[in-house]
Amino acid sequence: MQVSKQQVNPNLEKQILRMWYQLTADIKTPEEAEKIFDGLFSKTELITIAKRLGVGYWLSKARSYENIKQNLKVSSATIASVQQDLKKGGWKEAIKKITADEWASVWEEKIKNLFKKRGDGQSVNSPSR
Repeated sequence: MQVSKQQVNPNLEKQILRMWYQLTADIKTPEEAEKIFDGLFSKTELITIAKRLGVGYWLSKARSYENIKQNLKVSSATIASVQQDLKKGGWKEAIKKITADEWASVWEEKIKNLFKKRGDGQSVNSPSR
C-alpha cells in the first residue's frame, strides 16, 4: 500500500490518528497486539516498523552501524534517520518502556529460578525443617 500524496482533511486526520492511538493504548497483551497488528498491517509494514524499533533499541545499547546493518538488514541511511529521531520524546519513551520490560523479564526469571532451586515446596522465607 502506498501513501497517497493527496492531503486528508486535517480534522479527519486528527480523528483517525486519535482512533489509532486509542486502539494501541487499549491493547493489553503481546498476543492481543500480534493478533490485531497481523490483521491491520501487511507483513512488510510490520517488519518495517519492527526493524525501526530494533535499530533504535540497538543504537541505545551502543551497537555499531555495521552490526545493526548486518543483523537487521537495513541501510546506513535508515540507521542514521533513526539515530536522529532518537532525540525525540516518543523514541525516548519507547526505549524506556522496552528497557523496563527487559529489566522486569530478567528479574522475573531470577525470582522463578530462586523458587525452583528451593524445590521443597516451602517459600524462601519459610524456616527449613
